[in-house]
Amino acid sequence: MADNVKPRVRAPRSTAAGETHTLKTLISHPMESGQRKDSDGNTIPRSIIHRFTCEFDGETVIDVTMEPAISTNPYFEFEAKLPGAGEFVFTWYDDDGSVYTETATVEAA
Repeated sequence: MADNVKPRVRAPRSTAAGETHTLKTLISHPMESGQRKDSDGNTIPRSIIHRFTCEFDGETVIDVTMEPAISTNPYFEFEAKLPGAGEFVFTWYDDDGSVYTETATVEAA
């Protein structure tokens, strides 16, 4: 598990049925390639976020597969048309097996 990993999301607090919203996500993550060495000369293990998903009440909103060249602290911005109130689940998957999750509840307007 990478150190100091912090997922952040910006989602609407409320919505009306059929309204479209912009969602923003950022995860603070070092994205180690597995090619660098530490001060003792040991290889730092690979740790890269390789997949990001967002679901709203169990329905997939976005599912992104990332390649190793993705930057440190990956940022995503996308739109979602919401059927009404519910809960977003944002999930980031790390090569080392770690899974980071953040949720956001949207209330009816």
